[in-house]
Amino acid sequence: MTRMHRANRADVPALAARAASVGASPVREILALTARPEVISFAGGLPAPELFDAEGIRAAYDQVLAEAPQRVLQYSTTEGDPALRGAVAARLGARGLPTDADDLLVTAGSQQGLALLATALLEPGDTVLVEDPTYLAALQCFGFTGARVLPVPSDEDGIDPAALEELVVRERPKLLYLIPNFQNPTGRTLPLARRQAVADVAARHGLWIVEDDPYGELRFDGEPVPWIASLEAAADRTVLLGSFSKIMAPGMRLGWLRAPEALRRACVIAKQAADLHSSTVDQAAAARYLADRDLDAHLHRVRDAYRLRRDALLAGLPAALPAGSAWNRPDGGMFLWVRLPDGFDATALLPVAVAHDVAYVPGAPFFAGPGDPATLRMSFTTHTPTEIAEGLRRLATALSTAPAAPAVR
Repeated sequence: MTRMHRANRADVPALAARAASVGASPVREILALTARPEVISFAGGLPAPELFDAEGIRAAYDQVLAEAPQRVLQYSTTEGDPALRGAVAARLGARGLPTDADDLLVTAGSQQGLALLATALLEPGDTVLVEDPTYLAALQCFGFTGARVLPVPSDEDGIDPAALEELVVRERPKLLYLIPNFQNPTGRTLPLARRQAVADVAARHGLWIVEDDPYGELRFDGEPVPWIASLEAAADRTVLLGSFSKIMAPGMRLGWLRAPEALRRACVIAKQAADLHSSTVDQAAAARYLADRDLDAHLHRVRDAYRLRRDALLAGLPAALPAGSAWNRPDGGMFLWVRLPDGFDATALLPVAVAHDVAYVPGAPFFAGPGDPATLRMSFTTHTPTEIAEGLRRLATALSTAPAAPAVR
């Protein structure tokens, strides 16, 4: 291109303000930095790939492609495969939440369900309440809508209902976003009494509850806690999101949304605009897998493996972390939450850890408000107990050699 032609070319229009204002996920960027096979990473919230039922999933694809190739390779309805919705409805009903297939919308993971809800519900300037800390991609999703995201004061049991009511009265939010079971990033579970209190606040003051539950079937200890969606006070204002990513395979990108009819219909229209429908063949294979295989037996094996890995991480933390550190003991899921002593900065220490071939996720980006620099998230699912022990040995070395760090006990 000649200099004259370059001089006559106008600049292209700028990106939308929301694209410039919402940053990339620190977790995804850390995963890219730690892709070297020698790194033992506690960073990613990934299922253990060696535990996938690859044989059963392959058989399901083979069967649907052999029996109905013209159907499963064709366009399909936005709402989703009727057999898959029926299977999900049956599983929900068996777990205490009566559901019809028509109550559900199949999505590309629960992440898309969250994006569809944001599209259907939120205007720029609307207020959204979240746990403190909360799921990073939810913060991204709400940020793209131009919503104002406020944290609800939270403790080891989740959000404080009294603080929630105070914020609801003062700020008039449109929705509250929660991960009640084995929360990302903290691993904590909201007790039933608090779930009931949340439902009552929503009923008294009028707001939507988005109950995201990708980890609920990964319980190792204790008894399941009823969904907020199953509580009478919130039944008409709670959206339940679920996913096959943590219980079957994330590469299939399948999840579902259960919502009251008017909101579900709005999400169907938003999905039509986004992608028309989720993959026909993937939905058909998932439905066949659920019909032919015992998902609960598979989950029993997965939970047993994850319990051992959680216990290995918990057993090794006292020797790996500085004196004065604290952490929780989740009853399931994929994560636990660590707080280093005051004065430590988990973000600043991460490059030191990666140099020792071990990684974690700093906790500060998970906060909607000011972050706590001493916090970090650790996932226990993708390494064996032996690998976890070695990763903790490396982490202890990294923390003990970090400049100006207090001594590791």
